Amino acid sequence: MSAIFETHAHYDHKQYATDRDTLLHALAANNVGAVLNVGSDIRSSRASVALAEKYPFIYAAVGVHPHDAKTLTENAMTELKALAAHEKVVAFGEIGLDFNRNFSPPESQRKWFKRQLALAHELQLPLIIHSRDAEEEVFETLEASPHRRGVIHAFPGDEDLAQRYTGLGFHLGIGGVLTFDKTGRLRAVVEAIPLDKILLETDCPYLTPAPHRGKRNESGYLSYVVDAIAKIKKTSPQAVREQTWGNACTLFGL
Repeated sequence: MSAIFETHAHYDHKQYATDRDTLLHALAANNVGAVLNVGSDIRSSRASVALAEKYPFIYAAVGVHPHDAKTLTENAMTELKALAAHEKVVAFGEIGLDFNRNFSPPESQRKWFKRQLALAHELQLPLIIHSRDAEEEVFETLEASPHRRGVIHAFPGDEDLAQRYTGLGFHLGIGGVLTFDKTGRLRAVVEAIPLDKILLETDCPYLTPAPHRGKRNESGYLSYVVDAIAKIKKTSPQAVREQTWGNACTLFGL
């Protein structure tokens, strides 16, 4: 049976403090073969690298989320660059814009998004992009950049935006929302884009799929997402696992 590549997890989160090792060691039994643990600030970027050092099947991404853009400094950028040099860091993120609650001022978000985007391009690391209530501006920023390898995490847009992103060369991260998408918008996106542009992700501990909504998310629940994609694409779960595994390996250079 083909394994699942989980491309967006936060196992450094405090919700896993009491059972992290047990849960991670159990992933193989749940058909999860690889995990990308994603940084959202300096602390979690360090923690992601530490997890990647400890577990052979975990890889790391480093970067600062737009919520924490106001905390970024030149020294922090220097540290991100040093962390990114680690052999198991395979992506830069998650970075982007989030105008939903503006935990960091929009101008600070814009400044450090562009700075981190430039650093990722210098390092030639694929991007993990966060976009919320800023879809057109994030797209325009990426369209203007020479660096167009990466994934739009928890893809937030419609079919038109999906087509534009895949046209630029980006992948779309699809997770638990697909299993409880009442609007049908994400289903339409999955139906419209080719399977070779889809990556599987949880954003755990968040965005838990049905039928486990309300519980802490974990990578083993990606089987529900696989089944949902297979149904939409009129193919087998194995075909979804195989293609998305290959997609992730190609994007992240593994």
